[in-house]
Amino acid sequence: MNVTGHTRRPASIRDVATAAGVSYQTVSRVINGHPSVRQATRERVLAAIEELGFRRNATALALASGRTRTVTVLTANTTHYGYASILQGIEESARAASYAVGIGVLESADDAAVAAEVQRAADSGGGIVVIAYDPAGVRALEAVPATLPVVGVVETPASPPGGDRPWVWTDDREAAYQATRHLLRLGHATVHYVAIPSSTRRTSARTSGWRQALKEAGAPEPRPVQGSWGPAGGHAAGLKLAGDPAVTAILCGNDDLALGVLRALHETGRSVPGEVSVAGFDDAPHSAFLTPSLTTVRLDFTGLGRAAFALLHGVLEESAQVAPHRVSVPELVVRESSGPPSAGH
Repeated sequence: MNVTGHTRRPASIRDVATAAGVSYQTVSRVINGHPSVRQATRERVLAAIEELGFRRNATALALASGRTRTVTVLTANTTHYGYASILQGIEESARAASYAVGIGVLESADDAAVAAEVQRAADSGGGIVVIAYDPAGVRALEAVPATLPVVGVVETPASPPGGDRPWVWTDDREAAYQATRHLLRLGHATVHYVAIPSSTRRTSARTSGWRQALKEAGAPEPRPVQGSWGPAGGHAAGLKLAGDPAVTAILCGNDDLALGVLRALHETGRSVPGEVSVAGFDDAPHSAFLTPSLTTVRLDFTGLGRAAFALLHGVLEESAQVAPHRVSVPELVVRESSGPPSAGH
């Protein structure tokens, strides 16, 4: 509010032009990153934008460019750590590029329900990101028409996709391999595995990485225990495994499962890591603050969301620099929950 008591109007593109001593067309070219503007002029315009607090109007940009500056994310879940962090990365990058983000929740894997949600996303214009970590997401990714700009956030594919498949993923196979090898190198005879659901009927990349590490070490391969996504599934699986004294190391498909496993081991009187070592997956924020703190594999889901938007943004803006896919590399984080097996094992 100014000294007269009137609310100050937002700065316009013409205000910026006047302050910088250029035409409003030049300001528009700077805003849209046009290469024909001289560097000195660009810097003068950017300084005026900063001084005046000018903010681009997304609607005006859409009208000027003929493109809708929106992105719709189709996902079956918005609360689990990986999903929520991907959404965060997409939203941060989209906001920086003056794109609006909408979310379409896939409430069912039913073909009709998926098709309806895909159609709603298509009707909103702009681009689509599909988080395909579950059957509903996989079906939605398959249902998006080839004419629409779309990027899929997927489980690690069995083989690199072709250039027509703009996917991003974390290297889950390598992550599970690292965690399993860590437990084996501590001296455990084998590593039991509590699995999260896979998005497809094939063996998940996490399961494949676990098996690869066991095979290379010549260790027995126990039957995986199927869990869910949350701590309750881990607790149920942990109660099954806790009753077997031969179980000395457990890899969990995510940190929430590990949380439930730790509780089950505590309830049955098996100490961690004294009698049983436990490792998780994802490095969710709570993992470092459990007792004991959780050994896990860090996956950059927020970075994955940023990469998904960057790939889609390149398509929407018709950039020549568009990679067909990107991979997030895992990092093993060793904490208190893993150690050598006790004497006699």
